[in-house]
Amino acid sequence: MEKVIVGISGGVDSAVSAYLLQKAGYEVEGLFMRNWDAALNNDVQGNPTLGNDICPQEQDYNDALELCKTLNIPLHRVDFIKEYWDAVFSYFLDELKKGRTPNPDLLCNKYIKFDLFKKEAKRLGATKIATGHYAILKDSKLLRAVDHNKDQTYFLAQLNQEQLQDVLFPIGHLEKSKVRQIAEEANLNVAKKKDSTGICFIGERHYQEFIQNYLKPNPGDIVNVSTNEVIGRHNGLMNYTIGQRRNVGISGYDERHYVCGKNVSENILYVAFGDQNDYLVSDECILEQVNFISDSRPESCTAKFRYRGEDFPVFLSFLPNQEVIVRYPEGAKAVTPGQFCVFYSGEECLGSGIIKSVKKNGNPLWYLS
Repeated sequence: MEKVIVGISGGVDSAVSAYLLQKAGYEVEGLFMRNWDAALNNDVQGNPTLGNDICPQEQDYNDALELCKTLNIPLHRVDFIKEYWDAVFSYFLDELKKGRTPNPDLLCNKYIKFDLFKKEAKRLGATKIATGHYAILKDSKLLRAVDHNKDQTYFLAQLNQEQLQDVLFPIGHLEKSKVRQIAEEANLNVAKKKDSTGICFIGERHYQEFIQNYLKPNPGDIVNVSTNEVIGRHNGLMNYTIGQRRNVGISGYDERHYVCGKNVSENILYVAFGDQNDYLVSDECILEQVNFISDSRPESCTAKFRYRGEDFPVFLSFLPNQEVIVRYPEGAKAVTPGQFCVFYSGEECLGSGIIKSVKKNGNPLWYLS
């Protein structure tokens, strides 16, 4: 009997993945990863940021334990706290200091879930690993999930062929509603558990309060980009992203407005008014840390510039320094430095890179300087 170790997170997706593999005849065991020290969830005064007696991570572990008892399978537990800090969280903080908008979940998959986790599973005797990601692997290709609304190939786009070997995505062919239905019919304890949201280590906590534990607030001026008038004060550029419309921090203005730029050296946040997005539209970007899942290097494909974003037709040019120029003649708004650009050919996810800089009509956009 082939042994599969499933990454059990305490949520419904990994629970149903384990259940389906067991029903399919695999020898299934669970492995719970602890990537974050719950003590780090305290606020700057050392008080818990959530009022619960038990932190969400420990609740997830307890839910995972109960699930594995129901399925009568072993549950292993492993700590990757230091490795996560070094490979993912330090990168996250460094990007914020530069005024960029990082997406650490892709690096968590690259360095933790499909590297350290996989090695630990092999050490435990697994021939394959499985996770609850909504994605499909077919003929060594990474394909979008059947449920496009839940598709998670965007977050897997920094992986390589070796990392995807011996990997199973048991629920990639299912709609989310069907996953819930299976969990309820199997009387799994997490059948109605709410999905986790937000950045993995922040979760449901207040973002700005969390960040202040690690980056000192650095208030500065909010400036109307059209008039160059100071119209308010921001509480640190790391708290804002290009295109943001809510919680910008200015009062007394009824007209719609959005963040359109950051000047990191002068600590200025620029805001534009109105419904027009002229300040946000670009037609070219340069990517760094580019990864292609296969050997394919297409000259044209489609790309997403953010999770749940639309697909844009793009043209690729490959530079000698391994960076890639991405051109999108139709124009796209809020293509943001620090975010990932993910490539697709139809249903296949080809790879990704980190957005380094953005241009319009051949000129660098000034919105991150």
